[in-house]
Amino acid sequence: MDKADLETYQVQLSQVEQALASDPENTELTSLRDELKELIELTQAALAQQEAAASSSKAESSRKTAAVASTARTWGAGDDCLAKYSGDGQWYPARITSVGGSADNRVYSVMFKGYNSTELVNSSQLKPLPSNHQSAGPSAGNKRKLSKVEEEEREKKKKKNEKKVEAKAAKAKEQTEKQASWQKFAKKSEKKGIHIAGVSGTSIFKTPENPLGRVGVTGSGKGMTGTAPRIKHKFEAKDDPNA
Repeated sequence: MDKADLETYQVQLSQVEQALASDPENTELTSLRDELKELIELTQAALAQQEAAASSSKAESSRKTAAVASTARTWGAGDDCLAKYSGDGQWYPARITSVGGSADNRVYSVMFKGYNSTELVNSSQLKPLPSNHQSAGPSAGNKRKLSKVEEEEREKKKKKNEKKVEAKAAKAKEQTEKQASWQKFAKKSEKKGIHIAGVSGTSIFKTPENPLGRVGVTGSGKGMTGTAPRIKHKFEAKDDPNA
């Protein structure tokens, strides 16, 4: 049975129905009409089965071709691919990090994109990325679940980062409070007539006019550090007690 037979039966049915319209009591035409309807249904079912079988055969052929291509391909470190995850048997975007094993039995270490864990697979568990794959990372619909170890590791990193942020925030707050306290103290001192060097734009250090003088601290209550003259040391002759 093919589509040509189906079209023939449908044309015949149309003719019989036209004849029955003129002679509805004709039992022979009624019987022929029923037989044609049954033939049409059987033919349609047969054609549907043939199409399903052809589609299945085509899909199987494509799968085998892809498997052969995956096996025949030479994979290397740094290659992007789809790898089968042992946790659920699904395929996910990954990158090959290293290659080992013998020439006849290669073993590949892969890292799934978006995850830090690695897994060892063979060539049958690798296949090329589809042409429409987005290299930015796994989509929400193609994202595998984290393993227990990965979840624990991610939670540890999250808590560690939170502690760092809290510590930095506390330190920044402490410095801000100290700065505000010092500025408040300086303003109060200025109102009382006490000049604090370094607050009003002046330096707390001051050098003397003498170029050989040392730096002094303004407002310390002490003068400039004097310059001690250099005197040549004189040795005095003494009597030798053993003489």
